[in-house]
Amino acid sequence: MTDTNIQQDNPEHPFAQFVRILGKGKKGSRSLTEEEAFTAMRMILSDEAEDLQIGAFLMLLRVKEESKEEICGFVKAAKHCNAAPVTLTADLDWSSYAGKRRHLPWYLFSIFLLAQAGYRVFIHGASGHTANRLYTENILTELGLPLASNWDDVDTQLTTNNFSYMPLRNINPKLADMINMRNILGLRSPVHSFARLINPLNASTILQGIFHPPYSTLHQEAGALLNYETLGVIKGEGGEIECNPDNALNAKYSIKGEFSEETWPAIFPRRHVKAENMTVDYMRSFWKTDIEDEYAKAAITSTTAFALRSLNMSLDQSTALTKAEELWEGRNRDFL
Repeated sequence: MTDTNIQQDNPEHPFAQFVRILGKGKKGSRSLTEEEAFTAMRMILSDEAEDLQIGAFLMLLRVKEESKEEICGFVKAAKHCNAAPVTLTADLDWSSYAGKRRHLPWYLFSIFLLAQAGYRVFIHGASGHTANRLYTENILTELGLPLASNWDDVDTQLTTNNFSYMPLRNINPKLADMINMRNILGLRSPVHSFARLINPLNASTILQGIFHPPYSTLHQEAGALLNYETLGVIKGEGGEIECNPDNALNAKYSIKGEFSEETWPAIFPRRHVKAENMTVDYMRSFWKTDIEDEYAKAAITSTTAFALRSLNMSLDQSTALTKAEELWEGRNRDFL
């Protein structure tokens, strides 16, 4: 009777099952199914899990490394908990979660070129989780461009400029809190990976920039499981969606569930040193004038070309790059 009373007074927390699945030892543990991953993340995002459980859950996943089924379930839970209005659409989903350290975030100018070419680009990301990096949110603010606080802001900004950036904290505060656990746990968690794939506006084309090459295949496979129409993944400069013109670029695609891969050749034979001028004033001047910076121009045009090809796979690399260079030369210099 005493044992029965103890069991009734201390029932197991409903989320404990998911920690147990992941942490039951070398022989007893396993990956979550897509359904289990969905339920676990839905509980986290609905405040149905304790902070201690969340920390243990994320770190067990980090050690094991997440599967494509887990990523898919997590993404579906995030979309379920924070669905955008179905009338709000974008052509291109652009995630920005890494921040830049070695070079300025030239990918932003690629976004501006695509927007000026008529493509609606939705950007989502996080900032501040890793020290000594330049984040999209901060650069846009310094350039005098507004951030989106809600979906009405996104609608207005897409209508006005064809691009909008919404911080993850305004899409799902709980996900943003988990990303910021990096400084508490000492490690990145799977949230840094799957947040890139949430595609809040269900754009038909999704770009992914990753830092660790093995994750490119994981994102490619997860994109197929999520039934995304076109997904392009690169090892981006600093982990952002930015081509480094000093290196050959390997791009992996998932197009209606079919996988493909291609290499974009390096533009320069030798590697450029770390940029000396890492200021927003320099970025603004480069956009408005004809300052000579071969690395910056090549980073912008090659990143734009990768995006153009992802948006229209009938474009070959050479045609996409020529189109990108034309967009750069014809840019609205008064925009900034």
